[in-house]
Amino acid sequence: MTGLLVLATFVLLAFLSVPILTSIIIAAATGVMALGFTDKLGIVSQQMLDGINSPTLLSVPFFILAGNLLNGLQLTDRIFRFANNIVGHIRGGLAQVNILASLLFAGISGAAVADCAALGTVEVKAMRERGYPAPFSAGLTAASSIIGPIFPPSIPLLLFAFVANASVGRLFLAGVVPAIVLLAVLMSYVHIVATRRNFPREPRPPLKEILLSGIDGFLTLLAPGIILGAMLTGFTTASEAGVLACLYAMALGIWYRTLTFRVLLTAFRETAVLSTIALLMIGFSACVGWILAFDMVPQRLADFILGSIDAKWQFLLIYLLFLVLIGCVFDATAALIILVPILLPIVDGFGIDRVHFGIFTVLTLMVGILTPPIGIALYIMMDVAKLPFEEVARATVPFLVPIMIAVLLITFVPGISLFLPNLVYGTP
Repeated sequence: MTGLLVLATFVLLAFLSVPILTSIIIAAATGVMALGFTDKLGIVSQQMLDGINSPTLLSVPFFILAGNLLNGLQLTDRIFRFANNIVGHIRGGLAQVNILASLLFAGISGAAVADCAALGTVEVKAMRERGYPAPFSAGLTAASSIIGPIFPPSIPLLLFAFVANASVGRLFLAGVVPAIVLLAVLMSYVHIVATRRNFPREPRPPLKEILLSGIDGFLTLLAPGIILGAMLTGFTTASEAGVLACLYAMALGIWYRTLTFRVLLTAFRETAVLSTIALLMIGFSACVGWILAFDMVPQRLADFILGSIDAKWQFLLIYLLFLVLIGCVFDATAALIILVPILLPIVDGFGIDRVHFGIFTVLTLMVGILTPPIGIALYIMMDVAKLPFEEVARATVPFLVPIMIAVLLITFVPGISLFLPNLVYGTP
């Protein structure tokens, strides 16, 4: 019963709009008091320290810093220009550019919120100037932003690797093909809409212009390749790859002459804040997880579900719907740290590969940030596009159809996620 009390406390506080970190702390304190451990607080602090004592987590601040540095180096225009020269001549060209730029930018930031904030300003302005409806532009930018969290390097995938004891390299590789599938589904949907609504297409650029924009953006687009390559060849660990990403970001800033003291200061300050919040959240979530494990919640839940649901596909459908609802309300970090350890016995019981499980879990959680009335991406685009929330939400909802088609494909066809990691590392 203590485990249920902790979960109920956390969910209630989250629905009351209490900050997620505060909700986790109060839930952990509730569990400690319910178990009668108030005179043994050393156990709590030990669980928190054990929760963040991981080489994998050491890489998180470095990848956050690399993303903040790259975001501050004014690289979005180069990415947008290159994407425009590649697909801008297709019907609804700028809308297609929006999606492709999100994939390319994902290799820099790996975060949906960063995509909305950094690329959103450039994309919405350009699409408005070419006659695209502002709500459509905002909705598309929000929808395409969820490509980032499953494309390497990805902080949500790093966190999943930590809590599920999975390989970071396999998870990063597993996200590549699903990201391309999501890209293809969104671009196909946009092509249909653009043809029906007669959206404009950009003039086809000369080959020289394509090559120049490719050369100009090549060093930027090389970032994910360097990170993945260093890890796959065994040259670096995940933590060392994070350091390498930071050094590469600084080298880019020096090359493009956009690295200033202000950019460095801002990046370090934002990294310190985000890393502190993330590690505190992980530490207290680990404490909550320990309380749930002490009360045998994962085992009881696994016994109940495995005894009640016969088919794996039934569990997956229920789980996907549950994740969308969770993603609407909870921060992805908290959801991953608390939910994944509870669900792993069920996942193992159904014979689901943990790497595959991580990909569709992170992707489906991201769908929640697009879902009215709470989706955070909608509020960001409301601010970026200067539109009422209702207009952004209405414009985003149609994109949920192709996105959920992609989610179902990725969930029920494991080969989409596992093809690359099995090819490189071999079948586990």
